[in-house]
Amino acid sequence: MPEVPERFSNLAIGFTPYLVKPSEDVIRWTVGEPGFDTPRPVVDAAIEALEAGQTKYTRGPGSMELCTQISEQLNRMWDLETTPETVMVTPGAKQALLYAMMVTMEAGDELLVPAPAWPTYEGQTALLGINIVFTETNDLFHPMIESMRSSITDKTKAILLNSPNNPTGAVYTPEEIQAIVALAVEHDLWIISDEIYARLLWVDWPHISPASIPGGAERTMVVTGFSKSFAMTGWRLGVLTGPKEAMKAAFACQANANSHVPTFLMPAASVALTQDEAVDEFCIQYNRRRNILMEGIASIPGMELVEPEGAFYAFIDITSSGMTSIEFADRALDEARVQLIPGSLIEGGEGFVRVSYATDEADIREGIARLKAWLS
Repeated sequence: MPEVPERFSNLAIGFTPYLVKPSEDVIRWTVGEPGFDTPRPVVDAAIEALEAGQTKYTRGPGSMELCTQISEQLNRMWDLETTPETVMVTPGAKQALLYAMMVTMEAGDELLVPAPAWPTYEGQTALLGINIVFTETNDLFHPMIESMRSSITDKTKAILLNSPNNPTGAVYTPEEIQAIVALAVEHDLWIISDEIYARLLWVDWPHISPASIPGGAERTMVVTGFSKSFAMTGWRLGVLTGPKEAMKAAFACQANANSHVPTFLMPAASVALTQDEAVDEFCIQYNRRRNILMEGIASIPGMELVEPEGAFYAFIDITSSGMTSIEFADRALDEARVQLIPGSLIEGGEGFVRVSYATDEADIREGIARLKAWLS
C-alpha cells in the first residue's frame, strides 16, 4: 500500500482540538470570529449577483472592478502604492499566506517569525518544506530586533510579521516596523506582512505596513482580507498584493490551484468596501468588550493580562495558578465550563491561555464570573 509523505505525519493542526464547539452550557472564548452578522447590504449584493446569473468563470485574480476598489482602499488607508494589476482576491487570507510563502521561498529556506505566533504559519511552512525560525519578543510581545538579527543565516529568505497580532493582541510601533524593514533591506530579505486585523487598533499609534516604508514596497507581500473587519469569516475572501513579478507568480499559483473565488461573491465584496460605518461600530463594540475583559481578568486571582493593543485577542498569563496551560484550559472547561486555548499549542506560549473577546458581552461577563469562582 502506498504511504502518505512523511511531512504529514506530525503536521500541526494548531488550535483545532480546542475549537470544537462545546455543549450549550459552556462559555466559548476561543473562536477568532466577529460576534456580529455580516452587514446586510453585503448579503443582499451576493443574493442579487446569484439571481443575476453571476455563476460563471471570471478573471482569476478577481474582477477588475473589485481589485481596483481594493487597491484604492489600501493606498488610501495604509499609504501603499498598489495597482489593480498587483491585487489578487484569494479563498481566505490563509490561502494568500500560502501563496506568499510559495512565491518567496524554496524548500529548505528559513522564515523568521516573532513568537508567540499563530500556529498556521508553522503548519504552512511544514507543508512547503520551509524551516520556520522563531525569534524573541519582549514583555509586551513586541519583536526584539536584535533577536531577529542574530537569527539570520545564509538560508534566511523572509521575515513574517503579524500586526495587530494573533494570539497576543500586540500592535508593532512605527519604529519597530521601520527597523525590521531596514534589517530586511540590509540582508535582502522578503517580508510577508499579515495585516488581516489592521483596522482593529486600540492604541495611539497607527497601523504601519512595511510596504509603505522606503525599501519595503519592493520586498513586501501584504496579506489582508474581509473576514475580521467586515464580519465575513465564512465568506472566505482574502487579499494578497506585492511586487509585480511576485504577484505574477502568485496569479499562476491561484490559476493552478482554484481558478478564483466564487464569482457571485465579488460584487458583495465590492459592497463590503463601502461599509466603513459598520466597521467603525464593530470597533467601538470590540473596544468596549476588551475593557470589560481587562477589568474582569484584573479581579481574578491566578490570571494576569498585558493590555491588548489590537485585534480581538488577549494572551493571559496563568503561571501563578501553578498549572500548565493545558491543565488550566482543560480544567477550566471541565470545572468552570469556560473554553480557552492553551498557550503551549503556540511556540513560546506556555504559561498563557489565549482568549477571544469578539464574543457577546454577556458571555464575557459570565465567563469572568465562572473563572473567578473557580479560581477563588
